[in-house]
Amino acid sequence: MTDRPHIVVINRWRERYAEFTSYIDHTENRVSYVTTEVGTGSVPVEAHEVVLVPATDDLERVRAEVRALAARYGAPAAIVALKEDDLLVGAALREEWDVPGPRQPSQIVFRDKYVMCRAVADAGLDVPEFAAATDTAAVLAFGAAAGWPVIVKPRTGSSSAGVVRVDGPEQVAGLDLDSEPMLVQAFVDAPISHVDGVFDGERLLAWRASRYLNTCLGFRGGTFLGSVEIDDPEVNAAIDRAATAYLGALSPGRATVFHLELFIDRGPDGRTVCRFLECGARVGGAEIPFLWREVHGYDLMHAAWQLQVDRPLPPVPRAAAAPHATDEVAGWMLVPAPAERPCRITESTSMTGRAQGPYAEVVLHPGEVLPDADAYYEHVGGRFRFRAADGAATEAAITATATDFRVRAEPLALSTTNA
Repeated sequence: MTDRPHIVVINRWRERYAEFTSYIDHTENRVSYVTTEVGTGSVPVEAHEVVLVPATDDLERVRAEVRALAARYGAPAAIVALKEDDLLVGAALREEWDVPGPRQPSQIVFRDKYVMCRAVADAGLDVPEFAAATDTAAVLAFGAAAGWPVIVKPRTGSSSAGVVRVDGPEQVAGLDLDSEPMLVQAFVDAPISHVDGVFDGERLLAWRASRYLNTCLGFRGGTFLGSVEIDDPEVNAAIDRAATAYLGALSPGRATVFHLELFIDRGPDGRTVCRFLECGARVGGAEIPFLWREVHGYDLMHAAWQLQVDRPLPPVPRAAAAPHATDEVAGWMLVPAPAERPCRITESTSMTGRAQGPYAEVVLHPGEVLPDADAYYEHVGGRFRFRAADGAATEAAITATATDFRVRAEPLALSTTNA
């Protein structure tokens, strides 16, 4: 034992979404990592100890490993879990060890979509109709009242896993409503945007809003998923007002990083109308952490870390505080896995260096394996980051890259057999 504080980090990312060694001195502190095998890729060599678990959202397994680490190195002084699916695990362990940072009540409202929508509705804000999908009768009654189609999804899901569009009552019998708690919502035929940033409990300290190109649900069905930051001042002004109100309902008086999804459309008078979809108390996925560091000069993951260890937020540079017409407009694109994961890449093409292409990419080379890992938007067929003078140029580069990029793979079992 030494007098160095013991910090526990729960991690499942292979990619360096979080720059752990920039957030805490690994010499002055004993920093232990509880991670999956895939997640060891982002664990720094300075780690005091690395413990492997099959899944970081398995509370009992992670709890046992943290207790064992505490027996060796002392009780944790802080526990950090930045991935959305691990937020409740981290909160439960902070309660157990009585360390600073978010507790379960403040996290449940961002993880349970029924509780989330209830908080927004109770604040008198615009949210599509919703109900607990406790059984087929509940879904049928909701559809009859709200109209078809409806959306049925897990209350604590992520990355659109388990989300189903139900077009009519004849499809309800085929739903799985018993495996986990489910939610039913009215279908909204409007474009979806996401807003990412930091909320201080009263106002947005730093934020950007982006339009999705295609949808998260469509990505699971095989289409590319893209996103372009919005550079329309009138639209951004409406989003600023709506996002501040929604975050105020979900996290009153409490600072949080956030990834907020909104329906954004035009009303009869031509003005921008925002409606709530859902919100996470975490940094957005895909390429969002990298774009913020590389284009906007602010590390949202560092902000999330600071909040989980109850430390002051990193100062927000003026350029990152809010969208301005003179800023570069960032965007990203994901291409789905080319075969069922795990798979071995057989062909891929680099897209950087083109006149109309990404400034950065993550593309696996032939022979590399795309794992069947839980970080769904990380382990895909290709990840690309874009920056340009305006949204139109960014979108054009994304579209061109989506058209020209090629990736192929074969299932790992077949590849191994043929080796």
